[in-house]
Amino acid sequence: MHRYIPHTPEDIAAMLERCGMQTTAELYSDVPESLLHKGEYDLPGGMSETEIRRFFDALNERNAKLTCFAGGGFYHHYSPAAVNAVVSRSEFLTAYTPYQPEISQGTLQYIFEYQSMMSDLTGLPVSNASMYDGTTATAEAMIMSTAASRKRSRVAVSRSVREATLRVLHTYARYHGVDLVEVAETEDGVTDRFALSLLISSGELAGVIVPSVNRHGIIEDFTGLADECHAKKTLLIVNADASSLAVLRTPGEWGADIACGDAQSLGLPLNYGGPYLGYICASKALMRKMPGRIVGATTDDSGQRVFVLTLQAREQHIRRDKATSNICSNQGLMALYVTVYMSLMGANGLREVACAGHSGAAYLSSALERTGKMKRRYPASPVLNEFEMITEEPAAELIARCASEGILAGIATGEHSILIAVTEMQTKADMDRYAEVVAQYSSNN
Repeated sequence: MHRYIPHTPEDIAAMLERCGMQTTAELYSDVPESLLHKGEYDLPGGMSETEIRRFFDALNERNAKLTCFAGGGFYHHYSPAAVNAVVSRSEFLTAYTPYQPEISQGTLQYIFEYQSMMSDLTGLPVSNASMYDGTTATAEAMIMSTAASRKRSRVAVSRSVREATLRVLHTYARYHGVDLVEVAETEDGVTDRFALSLLISSGELAGVIVPSVNRHGIIEDFTGLADECHAKKTLLIVNADASSLAVLRTPGEWGADIACGDAQSLGLPLNYGGPYLGYICASKALMRKMPGRIVGATTDDSGQRVFVLTLQAREQHIRRDKATSNICSNQGLMALYVTVYMSLMGANGLREVACAGHSGAAYLSSALERTGKMKRRYPASPVLNEFEMITEEPAAELIARCASEGILAGIATGEHSILIAVTEMQTKADMDRYAEVVAQYSSNN
């Protein structure tokens, strides 16, 4: 019946006997009856290649094609066609983990280049390669801070970091014995520096986590924060969207010890939620506390430049209790993708993309305010490419109405508030159309 399952009835009987069961159904005895599928599977018969293509093309046509103004940490950017061509090359793509450097030079080279570019982008000398996503990267940075301090287990985090990041931090903290303390926001939507300074002055913090661009889209100011932290032997951790660092002051320039966050904005497609890429960069003093791996360059006995794994403090390679992290894999293909993207874009290209988003955000926020139906929640605060609006119409209704007009309006942050992002992918006509749809709303509806 199942031609791709090699087990014979005798094999199955032997395994069941070993498990002390009579039938395979007993394997699912602890699953609630209401969750068990009792009918036949609705699986189509075999198809030819052309039939398969038509089938999936038809499925694709059922998807709504929306102009995306949603962000919240993940953004719709254009990726040059050359990226996929380079990523598909066998010398980069095939090696999963470079255990044997002599046959993994392609993989080791792109990891080295990735580290070099991320170090330049963050202004910190050491980069790992790499993490699953920005939330877990931030959680690993939190654990780095407690591991570095040894005697301290308390970490402060600004309430203005992304909500998903905050939730993951609390999950990690619970199971790693970290006392995670939230720092409130001010009425201006930024970290309460007075409250944070009080916590730092106690001398009990291993680390402080703050966002470069916060959950409201506001660019935060960390002037003097590194000095406060270091005076009390506390590490400063800056969570930053990677592409924003092309134009904003880098964590290194702020005096941060660790930079972390998501690198999805470096050309990775949104792709229904992943896979994405997390990064961690740090000072040299923290190198051995970093999870993941570090690739270095050297010369072989012929004098040729070669690449090697310099450091990999992972549980696969050393005693589990000595590992910096039990995340034992990395988003290698994603790291390759953003490496090629950054190589093609260059520093000027990354700046152009960021500036396009900033200009678009300024234009759209003004256009939406002119409708009289929306207003900026924090009008005096600086933003990059994302901003929060107060809506006259319930946010959920606005999003649904815009979707019916081909627009993904943003992310509802409250009953009457919405977070909106602009990148180089939205045209002036797209933004004008968005404002037009909002203007059509009547409070009598």
